[in-house]
Amino acid sequence: MNEAVADIHHYKLLILDFGSQYTQLIARRAREIGVYCEIHPCDMPDQQILEFGAAGIILSGGPESTIDECALPIPAAVFEASVPVLGICYGMQAMALHFGGEVVNSGHSEFGYAKIQVTADSELLNHLSDRADGTPELDVWMSHGDHVAKLPAGFECVASSGNAPIAVMADKNRNYYGIQFHPEVTHTTSGKEILQRFISQLCRCECEWTSDNIIDDAITRIRQQVGDEEVILALSGGVDSSVVALLLHRAIGDQLNCVFVDNGLLRLHEGDQVMKMFAENLGVKVIRVDAEKRFLQALDGEADPEAKRKIIGNVFIDVFEEEAAKLTSARWLAQGTIYPDVIESAGASTGKAHLIKSHHNVGGLPEDMSLKLIEPLRELFKDEVRRLGLELGLPAKMINRHPFPGPGLGVRILGPVCREYADILRRADAIFIDALYQHGLYEQVSQAFTVFLPVKSVGVTGDGRRYGYVLSLRAVETIDFMTARAAHLPYDFLDEVCRSILNEVSEVARVSYDISSKPPATIEWE
Repeated sequence: MNEAVADIHHYKLLILDFGSQYTQLIARRAREIGVYCEIHPCDMPDQQILEFGAAGIILSGGPESTIDECALPIPAAVFEASVPVLGICYGMQAMALHFGGEVVNSGHSEFGYAKIQVTADSELLNHLSDRADGTPELDVWMSHGDHVAKLPAGFECVASSGNAPIAVMADKNRNYYGIQFHPEVTHTTSGKEILQRFISQLCRCECEWTSDNIIDDAITRIRQQVGDEEVILALSGGVDSSVVALLLHRAIGDQLNCVFVDNGLLRLHEGDQVMKMFAENLGVKVIRVDAEKRFLQALDGEADPEAKRKIIGNVFIDVFEEEAAKLTSARWLAQGTIYPDVIESAGASTGKAHLIKSHHNVGGLPEDMSLKLIEPLRELFKDEVRRLGLELGLPAKMINRHPFPGPGLGVRILGPVCREYADILRRADAIFIDALYQHGLYEQVSQAFTVFLPVKSVGVTGDGRRYGYVLSLRAVETIDFMTARAAHLPYDFLDEVCRSILNEVSEVARVSYDISSKPPATIEWE
């Protein structure tokens, strides 16, 4: 853990990951409450657990069964640390087994909404109710096939459900709690309050994890690391690199050199907007590199999506390195790495250190790199980065923009990429996005964009024949981008957007709307 973060966070939580898809949500909820936490794999060495110095430990859920021979055990140091422990789902069952309880297969799995009845006093659940009359009953989200059938010594049952006779267990003397449901998901109505009680009342944590503290600490840390040396940052105009730019600029001023590579695959007027915001309005030193021809030449004739991504990535590295070589006094390279990148690249989110995906920001740098690396956002989730951006003065419209892929329009143009296709796509996409804003729909969808299809279709313009390209509009609703459904945009709205595109972008003859969900489709087409 970064020492500078520890200095301003006397209180912190350790989350041990047993492979749950919700583990990152646990951490995000803890930080929303105002307490710093870290996710580590469930086989974290005992010595590291003790040295971490947590005020409390949370054991996540997981996809496996605790009664299988290869079940993942709880490290002994968890209970040697003498701090409150909260086991969630798999974590509860593993805790029960650790202390001599019994777990059995339910015979009837419980996935989704459930009701639990609070049956005994506990600091975790006292006086909580999701009923207007105050009945001690809670609406929760279950996801389990096993349940605790026999309590370990020292524990008592404090809540039950129809399919889990022991839905919550407590050892009040040692502050060990196990809950069968998932408090971290929004479907558990009182979930945040339950986590708040564990963190604030049982772990005695004070809420010090605030945007002001994070910014002050980041600025102090940057100044300590960098001193009077210069820093280079690849500024894309996205949220992460923009927040890094403002943090660095506030910390070291003109020691920061931003390089903005315009690859010709950006949204309409995006390059000019980035320069206006940072160079003109915020006083950040930005070098703009017009590399459109270079990228398009490298992409010429290539239709394979993965090959296009690699080409765009490789050309970007070449262009950036060439510009960086001109800045001979720079000693540091800044990156917008955020905490999910670190977790996923390290494999911590699987609980078994399996690699999910590699990120260009994590482990993708050359071993012989002469520049030292600085990553001010490395411990932050995306929503935390956005809050920092607002505090630092970035416009809300920019902070809340939908995700945009690193390769840009290169993967929203199906098949080979050329300037003509990119120009058509960015004009049409701007019409779609502007209309979403005008109708108050932009923030109601999680991501929206337009896709260029490399086919032509017959159309009619006035009394003449039009033979033009086909576009598809895409808008999705999602919480975590792991699953998504097509947004149910009003038909009249879609009709208006379609007519606007066909009237204003003469090269287009037909517009469709993609209603595919993820899975089986992905959000992006390539």
